[in-house]
Amino acid sequence: MTDPTTTAPEHPVLLVNPRSGGGKARRYDLEGQCRARGIEPVVMKEGDDLASLAAAAVMSGADVIGMAGGDGSQAIVAAVASTNDIPYVCVPAGTRNHFALDIGVDRDDVTGALDAFIRGAERRIDLAQVNGRVFVNNASIGLYGKVVQSPEYRDAKLRTVIEMLPELLGPGAAPFDLRFTDPSGTEYETAQLVLVSNNRYQLDPLGTQGTRGTMDDETLGVVVAPDGPPLRPLREWTTSRFEIDSGATVDVGLDGEALRLEPPLRFESLPAALRIRTLAKRNHPGPMPLRRNVSSSP
Repeated sequence: MTDPTTTAPEHPVLLVNPRSGGGKARRYDLEGQCRARGIEPVVMKEGDDLASLAAAAVMSGADVIGMAGGDGSQAIVAAVASTNDIPYVCVPAGTRNHFALDIGVDRDDVTGALDAFIRGAERRIDLAQVNGRVFVNNASIGLYGKVVQSPEYRDAKLRTVIEMLPELLGPGAAPFDLRFTDPSGTEYETAQLVLVSNNRYQLDPLGTQGTRGTMDDETLGVVVAPDGPPLRPLREWTTSRFEIDSGATVDVGLDGEALRLEPPLRFESLPAALRIRTLAKRNHPGPMPLRRNVSSSP
């Protein structure tokens, strides 16, 4: 629920990753824009630990905290805001800014997003976690989880995917060791891709794909591309908890960041965990019924 009565903070703080989005923070002079609005900018330096910077800001009295950076950085600072139950502001200074899109932030107005600190409306949204690591968008296991581990991925995403696919899907490719059970009781020992998201993604090929119509359904969205023929239907469902086991460390793309996690992977929805402040300038396209090659009940 949105709270239109939020008051201006006494000590707003914005953490800034100057490298995100090809240097958007510098192009938009976010430091200067923050100071003009009475917001303290904390600019990351090489070697800084973002979680520690955010925690230090809270310890120093920050009563609203935000992040200017990509979705992986948004998740780290959002986790600190959630733990301390203070409002959070997302400034879309990354490359794709998927989180910003799904919470209704105008991705083309980087400096305008700062106004949410002072006059934004507040509401609570869900977060999610895997093995204690908070994420705002999704965790990808299988194909994408493997690809994102490549050092070349960050600088040339599409080219890296194209170059790695023959190795990952070719005749000699080893199947991914991913063991889990769907709601019907069907047991899987492998899959080409498993996507676990903080609330359900829109997968309708005729609708607005790759977005979430809501961020407060208190669920995880699970999408599975089973091993087998390329056109085999996807499996999709929602749940509050989900577990994947494996016989080895699992490659995970968590909000686009490369991780290797020890199994089992235990996913959990964190309902209403984050107090988010946005300007709510526009409505987000809601979810549409699934059609065609997607099965919503395995």
